[in-house]
Amino acid sequence: MYLKFIINQDGVLVMGNVYQHCELLKLGDRCPYGGGLWRYDDTRGILLLYGRSFAFGPPSVECIKDIDWESADLQPCPVFFLPDWPDEGRLQPVGTGLW
Repeated sequence: MYLKFIINQDGVLVMGNVYQHCELLKLGDRCPYGGGLWRYDDTRGILLLYGRSFAFGPPSVECIKDIDWESADLQPCPVFFLPDWPDEGRLQPVGTGLW
């Protein structure tokens, strides 16, 4: 199982521990904004999004309008996208009003 995320048609970031990104879709959902991998950095208290979904493509993090924190059993925290993953030298803030 892998820590994966998708951004559904409503711009909701959905996270989970699944084998395939499609397992994160609910009945009737679509994933037009891609997905990737995530991890919680407990040292910094932030959520990191990185990589890309082979099934749905790279994430369009600018389309995130809401975050389903319960899907990953997390409390709201700052979210960052790593555009140059695995290099963590540049962190791009995501949805600053969502946490």
